[in-house]
This record gives sequence, C-alpha cells and structure tokens, in this order.
Amino acid sequence: MTSTAFVTGASRGIGKAIAVHLARAGLDVALTARTVKEGERREHSSTLHRSDTSPLPGALSSTAGLVEAAGVRSLVVPADLTDRASVVAAADTVLAEWGRIDVLVNNGRYIGPGHMDHIEETPLDLLELHLQANVMSPLALIKKVLPGMLERGSGTIVNITSGAGFHDPPAKAGEGGWGLAYGFSKAALHRVAGILDLEVADRGVRAFNVQPGFIATERMAQDMGDFGFDGGAPPDVVGAVVAWLVNNPDAAEDAMEDKVSPPVMRSTKDGRNIEAQEVCRDLGLLPGWPG
Repeated sequence: MTSTAFVTGASRGIGKAIAVHLARAGLDVALTARTVKEGERREHSSTLHRSDTSPLPGALSSTAGLVEAAGVRSLVVPADLTDRASVVAAADTVLAEWGRIDVLVNNGRYIGPGHMDHIEETPLDLLELHLQANVMSPLALIKKVLPGMLERGSGTIVNITSGAGFHDPPAKAGEGGWGLAYGFSKAALHRVAGILDLEVADRGVRAFNVQPGFIATERMAQDMGDFGFDGGAPPDVVGAVVAWLVNNPDAAEDAMEDKVSPPVMRSTKDGRNIEAQEVCRDLGLLPGWPG
C-alpha cells in the first residue's frame, strides 16, 4: 500500500517543496492551506501598521499539479490554521478518502499582522491567534493522526520549527528581527517533538523538528525586504531533507544519536532538532546546492 502524507501550508514556499519531494519519493500527498487557486487575495501584511492583500504566488491547485506530475495522488483539503475545526475537518477528509496518514508535516503557520510588531502594540487576542495557528492546530493534527500511527506501529511527524523559537532576534521587529508573536509561538511548537518522541518512539512513531534556516520563499521575496530580510536558501533544501527523513528512518536515527561521522543532526536541549541546511549540504541531498 502506498504511504500517504499530509502537509500543511502547501500552497507555496517550504510546504510546496516538501509536498513535491515527498511525491517524488513515492508518497501520495494531501495538501492544505487557505489559497486554493492562483490570484486569491487575503491579508498577509506582517504588521499592524499597514494592510497588504496583493496576491501571493502559489496555490494548492498548482502544488497538486506538481504532486500528480510525480505519478502519485494528490488531495486538496483547504483549511485555515486559525480555525482549528477546519483543520481537523481537513484531516478527517483525508482519513475518509485514503484511510490513513503515515506522515504528518506541520509546516503552515500564521500569516498576518503581529509577526513584525512590538509587544506593547500587539493585542493579546492577536498573540492568541499566533498560538492557535502555530501551536494548537498542529497539536490537533498530531492528536488526530497519532492513534492510527500507533495502531499500525509506524509513522513520522515533522514539525517545521524556527531558530526564532530558541534564539533572541538580532534586532527589533521591523529592523532585521521579529516580534514576540512569532518567536514565542514557534518556541512552544519547538518543545513538542522531543516530548512526543519520548512518549511514542518505542511504539514505532518518530517525531522531529526540522529547522529550515533562512529560506527564499515567494512570500519572503514579496513581503519581507521592508523588514530587513533578503536572500536565503531554496525551499527545495527543506523538501529534500524531509523526504530523506521519511525514507531513511534508520539513517536518521543513527544521525540523531551521532553514530555517523561527521554528525549531521543535533539531539540537544533544543529537542530532536534537525538543521535542514546543514543536513542537506553534508549529505548532498540537493544536487547543485550549495553552488
């Protein structure tokens, strides 16, 4: 039976790359995000000080086409991470259609104001919205897929984390750094994989954090230059690493335990943390990168 994956935030950027690389690795891939068709408009400004509803490149329909071009099935299940019920409903649809989810990738996150705003100006309800999208909805998905994984004795859960979850920013939000809403919500998500793995690894389910580093996504190019961010590695770096994790469980576990030389992963106080750019470079997972 073909393995199946469920990827959040799959309309563009890192999520799109992960979906495509999993498809190329032979997995059927279910895709969720808000944007279904190219050209849709919704708020994506990172700050309370202005609005931006200009279309961003990418859509679930476009990613689905790339997945199917790899010769596997796609399933588009739109959802909004700030609406936990819609996220759970999307997972229910995948389980009803395909019967199982073998790989869960919690990649999507809150997109909107508060990301680049200071504490004193960010309303508490907006901070809660970041927590809902970046922590509680991913946890809801984990709790939805975990029973099936444990029953089968296998499964992989990958949380796309961020250095913002365990490092202070280098500058104030808007000046090359980031705001509390992003940092503390990513910090909360970052704690999940290590604790989850301790609880379920002996029953066949693995959990990882994957830390992308700075990645040149479509939204980064369109939105973030004004906040002091530019450049970055291609999203395919993260896609290649996640596909390697899924298809090479023994190698991944050996690397986490420093049984390979040189070690290419870190299992530290920061949790089961995989530095995507280091792993991709050291293992040569993406031909031609880095140049």
